[in-house]
Amino acid sequence: MTPLRFGCLGAARIAPKALIEPVSRRDDVIVAMVAARDLDKAKAFASEHNIEHANADYQALVRSDLVDAVYCPLPPSAHLELVCLALENGKHVLCEKPFAMNALEAREMAEAARQNGRVLMEAFHYRYHPAFEFILEVVRAGKIGQLREIHGVFDAEIPYREGELRHVSELGGGALMDLGCYPLHMVRTLVGEEPAEIIATAKISSTGVDETVKARLSFPSDVEALVETTMAMGAERRSFIYCKGNDGEVHFSGCVGPQFGHEIRLQSGGKETVHTFDGPGTYDHQLTAFIEAVENDGPVLTGPDDAIANMDAIDRIYRLAGVK
Repeated sequence: MTPLRFGCLGAARIAPKALIEPVSRRDDVIVAMVAARDLDKAKAFASEHNIEHANADYQALVRSDLVDAVYCPLPPSAHLELVCLALENGKHVLCEKPFAMNALEAREMAEAARQNGRVLMEAFHYRYHPAFEFILEVVRAGKIGQLREIHGVFDAEIPYREGELRHVSELGGGALMDLGCYPLHMVRTLVGEEPAEIIATAKISSTGVDETVKARLSFPSDVEALVETTMAMGAERRSFIYCKGNDGEVHFSGCVGPQFGHEIRLQSGGKETVHTFDGPGTYDHQLTAFIEAVENDGPVLTGPDDAIANMDAIDRIYRLAGVK
């Protein structure tokens, strides 16, 4: 069987962990090309990771007949143009979060996927891991009773340095876009609804992006949620999602990257159990889901409609918090 050929847009730090390493563990997919604005950088990246072709032109990559699918880890400000161009040229696309600069752009990308009949997946890798599937089943099966409260957090120190996109608003920076999009997505997924009301506050950094965000979300089913994120100096790296029902609770620590250490504590039926999941990491599961969608022409869990809804929630939080 001919392997699926990926093109990687940019020599981003995330690319080896998110794409190249999972690809190396399979024989039905390869990374065939990488593009970077600096050709020497592209060639060095290609040499380091055994990629056959290097290019200095992003548009040439997404048009290339040597590529079947495109991985886009570029800043959010570059997603709309290149993702749409890739889709229009018959490529399937795995697009890093956050999906776009806003919900309007997300809708354009979704429409391009629909018109061209290609797979478009937002890279919320955590969603494809058995640990999250477990907590989702706990909630949906009523093992903690009727869901009442959720608290989601993702904090990580992201220091300012020249060219750091998370500190540049025009590139799609900010704590909510880079970190908080995860717990926001988890909350929406676990509730299975979109928020009816939102109350949000933000602290703005000296570079003009949101450094800390807190958002309270009220859902039609009377679930109340708190989403928190910060990238401030001194922030301890942590991620967790906590769900409380009228008959129990579940706490999932290490929820964004469970392969790096996690624990799920479930209190249900008057007893507490602790759960962990071994095996492949989130990026391996995500790649499997992407390939299966391409091969079977099927939907993905983090597809265009879901991406639009998450960006819409981000837009609302920013607007209500007075950001951007």
